[in-house]
Amino acid sequence: MTSTPPAPPRAPRPPRPFGNRPPGNRPFGDRLGLPASAGRHRPLIGAHLIDSLGTGLVLAFTLVFFTRTTDLPLTTVGAAVSAARLLALPAAPAVGPLIDRYGARQVAAWANALSALAHGTFLLADRSWLIVLVCLLAQAGQAGYWTASTGLVVLAAPDGGRTRWFALVQTLRNAGLGLGGAAGALLVGDGGAGGLRLLVALNAASYLAAALLLARWRPEAAAAPTAEPAPTAAPTAEPAAPAEPAADEPGGYRTVLADRRYLLLVLVNLSFVLASMVLSVLLAVHVTAALHLGAPLAGALLVLNGVQVVLTQSPVSRLLEGHRATRTAAAGAVLNAAAFALFAVLPGDGPRWLMLPGLVVAMLVYNLAETVATPGREELSVALAHPARRGRYLAVNQLSWNLGQALCPGLLTLLFAHGPSWPWLFLLAASLAAVPGLLRLERPRPAVPDIRSETGPSARR
Repeated sequence: MTSTPPAPPRAPRPPRPFGNRPPGNRPFGDRLGLPASAGRHRPLIGAHLIDSLGTGLVLAFTLVFFTRTTDLPLTTVGAAVSAARLLALPAAPAVGPLIDRYGARQVAAWANALSALAHGTFLLADRSWLIVLVCLLAQAGQAGYWTASTGLVVLAAPDGGRTRWFALVQTLRNAGLGLGGAAGALLVGDGGAGGLRLLVALNAASYLAAALLLARWRPEAAAAPTAEPAPTAAPTAEPAAPAEPAADEPGGYRTVLADRRYLLLVLVNLSFVLASMVLSVLLAVHVTAALHLGAPLAGALLVLNGVQVVLTQSPVSRLLEGHRATRTAAAGAVLNAAAFALFAVLPGDGPRWLMLPGLVVAMLVYNLAETVATPGREELSVALAHPARRGRYLAVNQLSWNLGQALCPGLLTLLFAHGPSWPWLFLLAASLAAVPGLLRLERPRPAVPDIRSETGPSARR
């Protein structure tokens, strides 16, 4: 009796990418919506967190520092800081060509080094022109870093999966700002100048640490093949970008300004810039002056914003995988409009039992809008940019943030002076106006890519 020869052994099957694994077998980080390659880019994650931590340390204390460590009046200090911010507006356009020539990593590292130098020299500024100079350097460093930061995500995820990275960066930024703000309040303590000087020195050290982390980060080495093969990337609107640009290709800002689709994106982004200024400009004023509630409540709402974004940004981003970037950004704009409508209708003379829940609900919707819109909006800023001139494109996009942050305080306070509902109605209209602009970005073809990471399901229509 002849025996059947044994079957040849099967070749071992490679591990499946996260997106094809049954939900119960997915790694914990994948369930939270974290990028699969996050562990290989720890210096980048640390740099983002430390940069935001340093920003949070002095965000609320810049004016306080100069008024308490110099003999200058508040009006002079305020005018000097405003002048510095206006003078720093060209910083983002100046950084764009540098990113195209030298790469986002190098520019971000040098921008953090410039921020470290600027905040270190805060300790020496005792005249108005020196305050203008050091604040100009600090603002230029911040503009340079955040213009290059989107390019850092492209280096970390050149073949797709960027939306999870954008969500992670947003989470790190909110966590760092919150922790930095809390630490800054503790260090300032009873208002002595010594605590303020220590605060500024620690801030300078944090920027230097972030610069060193970026200098030692090697995205090409971190992206080397590992035991788990990289999943197939979803189609995008641009070819995969190299780790660092080899050379600056022809075509300057004239080419970028001729790209009407990208200019439409920048115009739409301005509505999100206006919405983001609610936290620093409008919320506390509305709570105290319009609703006649205590300032601690405004602080509690700010804490709610930070906690909600930190805890939900990555999971929300994971749930939205498979949807178009334009649709998720548009959904965020609609949620912003709903939040602003709630803020606008809260009665200033209403009962406390109605105002407190109303404020909390409005804030929860506003925070949800931020988590829904941010990854798609950031993805659009990359996907619609020409890879060889990405630095210039991102610089034009960053300019919308710089202009909005410079003009928004005066605009919103002017509207508030005519009635507490007017700034909210203006923000509501601006948010709704962004929706048709975002949907228009889907035409003409090629259409804006779906948000798909290596773990995302197939696109839903």
